[in-house]
Amino acid sequence: MDISLKLGILLIATLLTGLSAGLCFTWTNAVTIGIGKLDNLGYLHAFQQMNRTIINPTFILVFFGPFILQAISLFLWKDSTSTITTLLGSIILLYFFGLVLVTIFGNVPLNEILDKTNLAEASVNDLQNLRNQFEIKWNRLHFIRTLTSILSFGLLLITLIKVLQHKF
Repeated sequence: MDISLKLGILLIATLLTGLSAGLCFTWTNAVTIGIGKLDNLGYLHAFQQMNRTIINPTFILVFFGPFILQAISLFLWKDSTSTITTLLGSIILLYFFGLVLVTIFGNVPLNEILDKTNLAEASVNDLQNLRNQFEIKWNRLHFIRTLTSILSFGLLLITLIKVLQHKF
């Protein structure tokens, strides 16, 4: 296989992983902190609207693209050094378990509970209970996503350096 195709896929996997890590970091560093200062109705409404807006083709590409391209990269670089294959395998595991599965089985169910709630008809106590059920758990799960996506991105950068050192 042509080295430029292999390297190109690895570069795109790195770029998409970096975008995913940046998205998670921004939510952790600014979005959840900012909306956390809102009252219960404002917080829940803002979160509801962001959750409804974020599901779009660009997000799907940035969210699932890294895992797919990381897996393709591992396949393409399988005959490389054990360091490169170990790094790529570790990256896939981190991203898949720490971002993809945590999102699907942790954050999404919480988002769905929030999405099904008619906030306009909820009492003050209902809003407080929903926020208590949602906020801390969602933020803890999101911190796992942030950490593992940043680690995946960093390991991909190291992998790129190793690939370039090995090839040139």
